[in-house]
Amino acid sequence: MAVDFNLTALLITSFIVFILIFIFNLYLLIHFYLRSFFIKQKNDIEWKQTQINSNSLSNSIKLLLLRFIKRETLISIRNFIQSFQSLMESEQEHQSLIETSPSPPPFDPLKPAIPISYPLKTLEELESRSYFKSFHYPFNISSTPLPTYSSSAPSRPRILVCHDMAGGYGDDKWVQGGTNEGAYAIWHWYLIDVFVYFSHSLVAIPPPCWINTAHKHGVKVLGTFITEWDEGRAICNTLLLTKESAEMYAERLTELAVALGFDGWLINMEVNLDVGQIPNLKVFVNHLTQTMHSSMPGSLVIWYDSVTVDGNLDWQNQLNDKNKPFFDLSDGIFINYTWQEDYPKLSAAVAGDRKFDVYMGIDVWGRNTYGGGQWTTNVALDVLKKDDVSAAIFAPAWVYESNQPPDFQTAQNRWWGLVEKSWRILNYYPKVLPFYSNFDQGHGYHFSVDGQQISNDPWCNISCQSFQPVIDNSVGSSPDAIQVMVNFKDASFSGGGNLTFKGTLKDSAYHTTGIFRGELPLDDVPIHITYSVKSDGSSLLGLSLEFSSDDNKRTSILLASDCMNELTSKFDKVAIPRQLNARDAQTDEGWILQESSISMNGYTLTQIHIVCYKSKLELNNMKLKQARKLGGIDLAQAGPSEFFASLGHITIKTPDQNSDFPPSTSWVVEGQNISWASRSSGNNTLSIKIVWTLKGGDSSRFPSYNIYVVKQAKKVLQNQDVPISKLNEEYIAVARVRTVYISDLVVPPGILDLKFIIQVCGPDGACQNLNSCPALLVDVKGQ
Repeated sequence: MAVDFNLTALLITSFIVFILIFIFNLYLLIHFYLRSFFIKQKNDIEWKQTQINSNSLSNSIKLLLLRFIKRETLISIRNFIQSFQSLMESEQEHQSLIETSPSPPPFDPLKPAIPISYPLKTLEELESRSYFKSFHYPFNISSTPLPTYSSSAPSRPRILVCHDMAGGYGDDKWVQGGTNEGAYAIWHWYLIDVFVYFSHSLVAIPPPCWINTAHKHGVKVLGTFITEWDEGRAICNTLLLTKESAEMYAERLTELAVALGFDGWLINMEVNLDVGQIPNLKVFVNHLTQTMHSSMPGSLVIWYDSVTVDGNLDWQNQLNDKNKPFFDLSDGIFINYTWQEDYPKLSAAVAGDRKFDVYMGIDVWGRNTYGGGQWTTNVALDVLKKDDVSAAIFAPAWVYESNQPPDFQTAQNRWWGLVEKSWRILNYYPKVLPFYSNFDQGHGYHFSVDGQQISNDPWCNISCQSFQPVIDNSVGSSPDAIQVMVNFKDASFSGGGNLTFKGTLKDSAYHTTGIFRGELPLDDVPIHITYSVKSDGSSLLGLSLEFSSDDNKRTSILLASDCMNELTSKFDKVAIPRQLNARDAQTDEGWILQESSISMNGYTLTQIHIVCYKSKLELNNMKLKQARKLGGIDLAQAGPSEFFASLGHITIKTPDQNSDFPPSTSWVVEGQNISWASRSSGNNTLSIKIVWTLKGGDSSRFPSYNIYVVKQAKKVLQNQDVPISKLNEEYIAVARVRTVYISDLVVPPGILDLKFIIQVCGPDGACQNLNSCPALLVDVKGQ
């Protein structure tokens, strides 16, 4: 009878909950995907949503829900639903005991596995330092330090971007890269000062791919410490139990940031607290700020506008006396999104000379945010720019998650174009040498090294993202004839992308596209510029460099050959680059390397442009042939013809910055956690962790390593020099730290040895010859 009663009660409860859920989710069920888990809410409960086009009826329903359902009611419904879910989960756990099919094992961070990034979910994990014992820890250490020029916060309004996407840890969790060629990425780093990685776990640790790429562009990266709902209140009771406990947990957070190489924390305490806990909360914020500053100069701790000094969870939407005590103890405040038009000016007045440390929130999803977010995010940005305070843009991945048309690349560039139009460019590069870009966004359909395509598999790894171009098509005698795009489909010189220029161009015309805006001071040491080009027919690419002196004298230099006088007359100087032959370039994919050296002592490199033009020699030959066919008709006024060319990379460095790779004997390479398994097909599989160390040298100057394996059918001695070109090397992955984990590598029958090759890569984009690389030889089990 008890069983029947429980079942009846469960059915009745299920029906009631179903009605409640139906009312609450009426709009969402019709007009959004099922993404109804609750996310922190301020004036109204927030929920993530994948948006589609809404008609007037749906908008009316949404407004009614937001206007007449109080937040407290929504929280009550949520808590009731959570209780029911717990009951159902308990019932499911009971039923699972009698199921015969085994469930997947829980995640064990101590066991060898494909390296991932993951958050900490409990205070126990934080206090015990268990993360540092994890198998995954060494793979999550960032390899790109923040440039020294970015250590101090700029004395101007700044843009903070808070990345919140589907709970976090998606494609970006795969430390060694994933397989989604369409994975989300940000490449408009020149519009960002601070990047925050956000999730709804207690301690959101930024994956190293974001740290590496942001640091490359001079952008600071923060993790998130968040407490919310009843669970968060219980956490705060432990965290704030004593002054000593508050300081201890602050020190643990500092230790994590320093060890992994990111730049601080966003503190988000979205719970109601007893007023008696506020003193220890202040201790926590202050101690975290101070320990971060002493351990990592230039680091940031930013407070989120949530709980007040009264202990109430009461979003102020401005800086005032209820949240300013936390602002005073930290490096800034992230103001909630539902501010009114005059709040930024009021907040700036309260902040005084720290007004740039006030980051006014903008929710890109548009949930009660000023200006509506989405495609009108610039409305709020214009107000903040006018009032001279900083901006905190929350969830710009809306463009990706909501599938904005026509495609992600186009929509992403359009949306960030709104930000650029409102605030202009914030960061400039190159600033230091060497400077290298292959225009890779960190994803693609193939992968190349030095002009050779080494993999045809789709991939994603934001750590591979190089300096991103700031494309400007505003200059030239034919401004609308050439389209410029980052091309992932065609062959690349390096990585997975290139800059492609295509369209039509008159024979005597040229088109100039700006790609970088720099602040690079030069001295009496000459700079070497190398770039790779692939083109069709008479299409050619040149480089235009613009310089300025202290007395505002401007000089332009064109690096190009075989060009018309109409083009060369537009520049102050013209230098003819030296063309490397195919053997020097080590490429048979059609890429041609161009190399020049110039001296501009006392000048600053301010802009780099690409110049599209037609080959003078090819045009003359074509005209001669056509004139013969047409009986000597003058073709000087010929119409436009097709233009197609690609830029594979650009490197700028001084003579002493050539990559000097140590010989293979200078490295110690070890295999660890070796595990063999047999398959029914007769193949073996190998899982292995490979670690390499440079003997008596500084290996930090090498930012990445390409990993290959050669499956050898005959015995090869460890130090025997067999030309790699005669072997069938298989590309595996790129490593940003001096270790890689290879999981379930298939080894066919008849293979006796596996030779793992670690190709060392320099900051100038150069990669060591495979025959000279360090390697590890592994005997195949049973052979």
